[in-house]
Amino acid sequence: MSQDRRFGLDRRVTLPGPLALDGGGNLSPVEIAYETYGTLDADRSNAVLICHALTGDQHVASVHPRTGKPGWWARMVGEGRPIDPLRHFVVCANVLGSCMGSSGPASPGPDGSPQAMRFPVITVRDMVRAQGMLLDHLGIERLRAVVGGSMGGMQALSWAATCPDRVRAAVVIASTARHTAQNIAFHEVGRQAVMADPNWRGGDYYGGDGPTAGLAVARMAAHITYLSEAGLTGKFGRKLQARDTKGFGFDADFQVESYLRHQGISFVDRFDANSYLYITRAMDYFDLAEEHGGLLANAFRGSRTRFCLVSFDTDWLYPTSESRRVVHALNAGGAAASFVELSSPFGHDAFLLENPELARVVDGFLRADA
Repeated sequence: MSQDRRFGLDRRVTLPGPLALDGGGNLSPVEIAYETYGTLDADRSNAVLICHALTGDQHVASVHPRTGKPGWWARMVGEGRPIDPLRHFVVCANVLGSCMGSSGPASPGPDGSPQAMRFPVITVRDMVRAQGMLLDHLGIERLRAVVGGSMGGMQALSWAATCPDRVRAAVVIASTARHTAQNIAFHEVGRQAVMADPNWRGGDYYGGDGPTAGLAVARMAAHITYLSEAGLTGKFGRKLQARDTKGFGFDADFQVESYLRHQGISFVDRFDANSYLYITRAMDYFDLAEEHGGLLANAFRGSRTRFCLVSFDTDWLYPTSESRRVVHALNAGGAAASFVELSSPFGHDAFLLENPELARVVDGFLRADA
């Protein structure tokens, strides 16, 4: 199976299912949109699955078809980079529930109209099961590695816990084994902003004006959690936006206000509001200890998977203490684990930005496990 090493190959596949869901019932058929880079070895042993974050997609290292921007992790995936198509067969799939081609609320139901809120509530583990079906379709029995940051890290942990025999190594970056009350609270603010928009209409807005104002506010609130106070202060401080004096009104007087409004407006052009509801709910339900009798170490007991965990010192969304909690559970379960906290002024978003130390850590870990 030969793939274009430079640009990736964008595909969609409809899998017959059924996919058993944590919330009950089955989903069938299951459509998955994915990209691949590189060449699968004859023994099919060099596959690396990259799992994306909440608002990410399968376009990990190639130009996004809607925005025209480079892939969201082109800094890490590409020739000469830590995840290299010359060495690895890279697979990145749009998660279940999302809006870039995989089955989600915008997908047509039996009557041909978008399912909207009739789409079943899904979990991170459901996302992993769907990815497993995709790998079965590709003929990949075991992954060389599964790699992800943020929600992608949740998927990587879930892969290692749910399908330990299929994962040789797991790289978990800026992530957690469960959402805290604060994490859930921020997500609920975002969901309520979407559902309070009159254009949401109970989720049945397809074909008309959607809840763009509510979704933009949700994105603005979430985006604050991806940054750090030091980063915001260094970039914006209290500087005014295109004016010398305060306007004494409610326009964007401050640069940081203008920045957040831009983030919200640009987000609604590429993401579906209902998908935002479904994926944030899946993240809030994620609790790996709860899935294994209330003890996180049980998720990894006897695991032969090698783990690499990375956190950032200014990440207050998933702080270093969350990664340490996972590392302690891995140690208690007898799993092989390495851990490093990196310094960055950029908060949670540091895993998406240029970071030579992160590249060095991931590259070294993958090469050591070759």
